Amino acid sequence: MNTQKTITKTVTEDMLAVSVGSGTLQVLGTPVLAQLYESAAMQLAAEYCDSGFTTVGCFLSLSHDAPTPLGMEIKVTAILAKHEKRFFEFQLEASDETGIISKGSHTRVAVESKKFQHKADDKLNAAVNRHLEQYS
Repeated sequence: MNTQKTITKTVTEDMLAVSVGSGTLQVLGTPVLAQLYESAAMQLAAEYCDSGFTTVGCFLSLSHDAPTPLGMEIKVTAILAKHEKRFFEFQLEASDETGIISKGSHTRVAVESKKFQHKADDKLNAAVNRHLEQYS
């Protein structure tokens, strides 16, 4: 199995800080960088999960140290640093064509897909029922 996953993207308008509401400049938005890190880690962790299981993010820490403009290519890498039972810990690094722009860490936990989704659905149903009771 692999121990690292790299995603390569070209920065597009929908990835800019001004487009995602995290800033006023036409540079890669930090929330987009976070999403790419999570995606790389999720894809890598999936290789270790049994059928019917997925992983969910439970911790993410990153620095965003340099701007990347529209049209420049970025590479986002998640490296599996530790896998113990249900927990996956990743070291993260992103670079553009001029060098490293970000580093971080991320933790994911394996969950049974159907059970986890039912838990979320039950939470919504309980909230809807509370709301209905207020107005009946």
